[in-house]
Amino acid sequence: MTVDYIRYDILTQDALRTVVRTVLTDAATKGLPGEHHFFISFDTRADGVGLSARLKAQYPKEMTIVLQHQFWDLVVTDDRFEVGLSFSGIAERLVVPLRAITGFADPSVQFGLQFSASGDEDEAGAETTAEKADKKAVARPPARHERPAPTPTLPTPANPADTPEPGAKPDAPATGGEVVRLDRFRKK
Repeated sequence: MTVDYIRYDILTQDALRTVVRTVLTDAATKGLPGEHHFFISFDTRADGVGLSARLKAQYPKEMTIVLQHQFWDLVVTDDRFEVGLSFSGIAERLVVPLRAITGFADPSVQFGLQFSASGDEDEAGAETTAEKADKKAVARPPARHERPAPTPTLPTPANPADTPEPGAKPDAPATGGEVVRLDRFRKK
């Protein structure tokens, strides 16, 4: 196996973290435009993360925050962001280094990024970024402060004969387009 002396995986992650920093900087100076809002996951064990003991006990490994309506004093520097949020009615100040971010999403435009927890990878025998991403791809339930994803609705069929019977499962999940069943094209 060849050795990647350039470490493209780390360079790519650093570049994408710059995207997150730029977006957060714009939000700090101009506010969130339109329906944009951010889900930011981070490793609570990473160096430089600032959390209260209460939140650290509640989220010992990873935490996801939502920046939408109720956040304040967002400050972004070259290597971290700080933000005020309320958890169960208690105001908290969080400090999150950009290297601690494990995920960033803006559901309003279906944009998301997944990061390894740290840009410092082991030189020999380390898992590749893709292998780590595969492990993290396992679905996890949303944290208490996250809103669950909306349940997709199926479009109303143009032909009443194509209406599914009550209790029947759809042939494919709705993805914003029309669900087409093969029965439509079969001769009857």
